[in-house]
Amino acid sequence: MPIRFEWDPAKNDANQRKHGLRFEDAKPIFIWEAQRLDDLDATYPGDEARYISVGAIPEGLITVVWIAPSDDVVRIISVRPANKKERRLYLAYNDILQ
Repeated sequence: MPIRFEWDPAKNDANQRKHGLRFEDAKPIFIWEAQRLDDLDATYPGDEARYISVGAIPEGLITVVWIAPSDDVVRIISVRPANKKERRLYLAYNDILQ
């Protein structure tokens, strides 16, 4: 089943100004799921599960915050370059896969 992506257009514009990345840039990490490191955002107080994922795109490693309101929908909340800790965790995860 193909994944549908959604996001708030104004938030996407603000994200590009702040982090230099558009939400569209994150799509590839959802296609190459095996290469994505996912973690549940335990600090999020909302009722739905919120995830933090690290994955590779041509521009480098990125961190994506997202929710899945249904099985075939990914709602992107934020995209930014991965920080040092996230890069280290992602590289260790990929070492285990290989």
